[in-house]
Amino acid sequence: MAEKWTGGHSSSVLCLNVSKDGLLASGAEGGELTIWNEEGCPLEHVQLQKTEDVTSVVFSSACPGRLYASHGETISILDARCLKEPVEHFHVNEDEINCLSVNETDSFLAAADDSGAIKIIDLESKKLSRCLRRHSNICSSAVFRPQRPQSLLSCGLDMKVMMWNLQKARPLWIVNLQEEEADEQSAGQLFNPPLAYSLSVSVCGNVFGCGAEDGKIRIFRVVGSKFEQEVAFKGHSLGVSQVLFLPEPYQFISGGNDGKVLLWDVSNEVGKLKSPVRPIHRRKTKMSNAKKVDKTNTEPTSGCVPFSPKLTIEHGEKVNWISYIEIKGSRRVLVADQSSSISVYPIAEP
Repeated sequence: MAEKWTGGHSSSVLCLNVSKDGLLASGAEGGELTIWNEEGCPLEHVQLQKTEDVTSVVFSSACPGRLYASHGETISILDARCLKEPVEHFHVNEDEINCLSVNETDSFLAAADDSGAIKIIDLESKKLSRCLRRHSNICSSAVFRPQRPQSLLSCGLDMKVMMWNLQKARPLWIVNLQEEEADEQSAGQLFNPPLAYSLSVSVCGNVFGCGAEDGKIRIFRVVGSKFEQEVAFKGHSLGVSQVLFLPEPYQFISGGNDGKVLLWDVSNEVGKLKSPVRPIHRRKTKMSNAKKVDKTNTEPTSGCVPFSPKLTIEHGEKVNWISYIEIKGSRRVLVADQSSSISVYPIAEP
């Protein structure tokens, strides 16, 4: 049974984030923003201007008391210890923001929006540094890579995953998830477009996961200025709304529109990371390799599931956001859904 954290919101919780100090921030519909302690007690609450939905919250890594929140086209900077009024505002996006990410040095903030643009804010000068425009549809997720403050990954409803270096205006590498599924479509099978919803990067910075509308989870490996697919498998019966890597290498949690929250361990699948990697010279070769890996994983409809989760949580509601926290040495996953409460589940030790 899930523990429920209540009393912090009156509407659907849309996003979560945990600070290094163990505080939880949650954003909800109608501009509601709440800070919780690890016991699940609301500490601070604020109603942001214009009552626009709070779509993303993220704590600073360098200064855990600093909180960034997106609502509508605005980014507010707040002091988590006193939420009464935002310390500062940024209004550089032209459309609703879907995701915020701040790098480890707290020098750059990325804001991905509905126009497909990713606005990069220089937090030292407090000015717009760069606008990354390459997604042709909604950019649903953008995340900085650990230990690489200039490197950013993004994905969107154009079914593309991209890797950027902030010093360049163009992406270093692009993978079109639709191209990977072209063989299934031509074979006459039911085609569910792999609209990309969520990204998360492992602590090593070189392995990341992507969740998509087709129910698949794809694990990629970064090789220099490129990335290649390591494994893809059917994780959910409906779209994968959230993917979150844990502090343990190659362990991550996924949440889906099917109401399930799953714990995975892909250490065996990416074990070859430890061995030398052969350079990839041509895009065509990379794409064919990705297809080959994907086809070795049979869909559940075939009656054979070669890759199974370590833990299945039947949450029962569509998952809006997931986060992770350790409470007195016990690992917990936090789940936000269509309700005004936050569900907390214990997960087994690795």
